[in-house]
Amino acid sequence: MKVKVVFLKLAKCYNSAVMIRHIVILIVVFMIIPVDGSSDYISDYRNKCNELIVAAKSLDDEQRLWQLFDANWKYKMIASPESATWRGYPGQNHRWSDLSLEALNTGKEVDKLTLKTVLSVNRSKLSAANQLNYDLFRRNAEMAVERQRFPGQYLVINQMEGLPRDVPSMIEMMPRSNIGDYEAILSRLSGVPKLVDQTIVLLQEGMARGIVPPKIPLRTLSDQVAGQIQAEAFASPMLSHFKSFPETISSNEQARLKKTAETVYLSEVKPAMNRLHVYLRDEYVPNCRDTVGRSALQNGLKWYDYMIRHYTTMSLSPDEIHEIGLNEVKRIREEMEAIKKQVGFNEDLGRFFELLRTDSRFYYNTADELLAGYRDICKRADPELIKLFSKLPRQPYGIVPIPAYIEKSVTTAYYQPGSNEAGRAGFFFANTYDLKSRPKWEMEALALHEAVPGHHLQLAIADEIEGLPEFRKYGRYTGYVEGWGLYSESLGEEMGFYIDPYSKFGQLTYEIWRAIRLVVDTGIHAKGWSRKQAIDFFKANAGKAEHDIVVEVDRYIVWPGQALAYKLGELKIKQLRARASSKLGDNFDIRLFHDEILWNGALPLSILEKRIDNWIIGQER
Repeated sequence: MKVKVVFLKLAKCYNSAVMIRHIVILIVVFMIIPVDGSSDYISDYRNKCNELIVAAKSLDDEQRLWQLFDANWKYKMIASPESATWRGYPGQNHRWSDLSLEALNTGKEVDKLTLKTVLSVNRSKLSAANQLNYDLFRRNAEMAVERQRFPGQYLVINQMEGLPRDVPSMIEMMPRSNIGDYEAILSRLSGVPKLVDQTIVLLQEGMARGIVPPKIPLRTLSDQVAGQIQAEAFASPMLSHFKSFPETISSNEQARLKKTAETVYLSEVKPAMNRLHVYLRDEYVPNCRDTVGRSALQNGLKWYDYMIRHYTTMSLSPDEIHEIGLNEVKRIREEMEAIKKQVGFNEDLGRFFELLRTDSRFYYNTADELLAGYRDICKRADPELIKLFSKLPRQPYGIVPIPAYIEKSVTTAYYQPGSNEAGRAGFFFANTYDLKSRPKWEMEALALHEAVPGHHLQLAIADEIEGLPEFRKYGRYTGYVEGWGLYSESLGEEMGFYIDPYSKFGQLTYEIWRAIRLVVDTGIHAKGWSRKQAIDFFKANAGKAEHDIVVEVDRYIVWPGQALAYKLGELKIKQLRARASSKLGDNFDIRLFHDEILWNGALPLSILEKRIDNWIIGQER
């Protein structure tokens, strides 16, 4: 069956960033519509919204609100079958979403109707718990409608996201326990040509309107696509599931499925990927812009302000954020100077950075050694969690290498959430490319961020929270999620890590890296900085390897605002912890504080602050 495909703006988040960003864009913001049966379910959702609006005088407001939650979640899962696969929502695995201009425009109208419907609910008549649910749902709906002011639908591909990595990531995530699961994979494979066609149309429309990404970060993009094109079908990562089968599938069926997959790949997928490769290499990338800041686009500064609010959930200006970044860089550099003296290095900090980048004792020789190092750190972290959290999730996690076809153009690591419903563990993906840019001294901080107590712990807990509407369980506010990830790095000392001064320096390197982001991101997108200025500032203030720095800066260029969320979120959580500790004194329980942060799901930082203030009052009684 030919089906339509959306970019899986979802999987593999560098630092979970991609995952967070993708889910927010795909589920909350964009409302991309599939074609199979679309008129029925879109009509059903529109009818339900109109029914709820009309029922304002006859139906209890709490009932109307929850009926809207349920109808909207069902709509999203059908509208985004990729997200349904990730969540374990049944019946959608055989489909992709529709990325056509017509479907995108329809989605925008549905977003407006969703906002109109929630505004028809009288907030004052809701319980305190439902007032919070209302506030969060309304905020999501308002942000989705406001986003329509900006033509982000034309920026659907770059070195960090889009078809070259998203389609194989989605297929890798799909269940494969029976024949039906494999038939669903075949259906999605058959939809890849439609994805390519719709992608090219959007990119062409973007070029016609002058809405294109900066050129230089896209230098590896066509190579990413080329990495998907294999003469031998089963060398493609898209067909990895067809190399082995569960015993429940007979040998005859295995042979049939494998033959069909080979045929679909060679006759449909491969030609489509060739077409995309040639288009990107010869037409699109050469015609992308030489400027790097979002401010270079029409309405770009307002667009950047929106992205700041979207990702950080805070209302700070670029100038305010830039100043916070400069102050944090100064503070952390002073701590770095102290460690430099502690290890007996008498030259300046720049020379110390150079030592850390080049001394062979700080690097592994093989990818297996690097992965084993991360696994050892995580095994040491696991038993320490009970000291900081009273309730822990049951979902497991693993540590695996980043796929070879994207490893050159993504950063050090990312986390891919699991799903209890889908029976899938979470995974910490570590980059094993260019081992001389993967120092040992950064590994403890990175593992604590990506696995536990960072992204895995937070997202696995969210998957197990009961009593919340689905949109809250799976909400992804980057300021909260990435703020928690960076805050988790700072918990290392309480967990027995950073005993080695170089590892402590690594933790400071990661912290200053996030502070540098505040300076560099705002510099690029609001202050006219060049790419070279950004790289030079980064190199002067952090000991990260040059390859990592270049890839990082290119990431900030194509994702305006996203990288700001880490440091701003961490600062807010630390501020709340200090406030709670000061007010509660000896009655402050760090485990209960962390439980209050995590077991209510992700929240905008302003709302999180109100909850913690209320929690402090409750603890004082």
